[in-house]
Amino acid sequence: MSSRHWQPPFPVNAKLTLRSLRRGRHDPTHREEADGSLWRTALTSSGPATYRIRQQRLDDLDVDAWGPGADELLENIPAELGVHDHPEEFRPAHPVLERAWHRLPGLRVPRTGRLFEAFVPAVLEQRVVGLDAQAAWARLLRVHGTPAPGPAPETMRVMPSPGAWANIPIWDWRQAGVDLRRSKTVMLAAGHAGELERAAADPARAYRLMSAMPGVGVWTAAQVGHRALGDADALPLGDFGLGRMTGLALAGRPLADEEVEAFYLPWRPHRYRVVRVLELTPRAAPRRSHRAPRARQFR
Repeated sequence: MSSRHWQPPFPVNAKLTLRSLRRGRHDPTHREEADGSLWRTALTSSGPATYRIRQQRLDDLDVDAWGPGADELLENIPAELGVHDHPEEFRPAHPVLERAWHRLPGLRVPRTGRLFEAFVPAVLEQRVVGLDAQAAWARLLRVHGTPAPGPAPETMRVMPSPGAWANIPIWDWRQAGVDLRRSKTVMLAAGHAGELERAAADPARAYRLMSAMPGVGVWTAAQVGHRALGDADALPLGDFGLGRMTGLALAGRPLADEEVEAFYLPWRPHRYRVVRVLELTPRAAPRRSHRAPRARQFR
């Protein structure tokens, strides 16, 4: 086991910040325990890792890590918890946002630097409702992931390596409810995983690489950007519920898809931050009135 005690020079709520990385309540890579600890797994360039975050105050955290990737994980934990983020520059400029922002101290935009780790579940979420994507992610990790190193809670898994993703049999994709188009996108990205990881230090290059891949559009790139690149401006245009959620909370009516981008312009470069604040304020911004139709497509 390796450990790190970190006292950030800013308030950070680890659970709230890293909850955006969780893919549903049954995500095998993420567990919040009754004792207040947060457990996660990661596939670093040094190998798999399990890490546990315990926090007593917003400026005092203890992080323990196990596995071949433990030291790399601990070195990167300040970035993962938003050391490069600048929420102090955010101006809500709307009473709903101002009230919600005030209730979320320590919320930051994470930057894991692990692009492929964020890319795969984002692709699985394309063109399907969230519950189906979450179930696919959990099933594929249970079957093809590896056991979490160290004393992790039971059933936790580390996501498969790029090589393992590239070799998942077509039957297993189908069993998980993943169509051929999405599985091909994941397998294609697996062949470029090393290039994607190297691009993490240069967000503009990372976005170019992702956008050049067949089956990847603005929505998918944004889902990766706000998790792996720390991009607080990564607006997920094309999301089925974004116009409704934003409009009901901030405009008094649902927004049409073509209105969303212009509506968010005043909040640049914090557009994703606005989305995340609304997601965490369901009373002000109901996320869904009904499930997205199965034919809906966003990439």
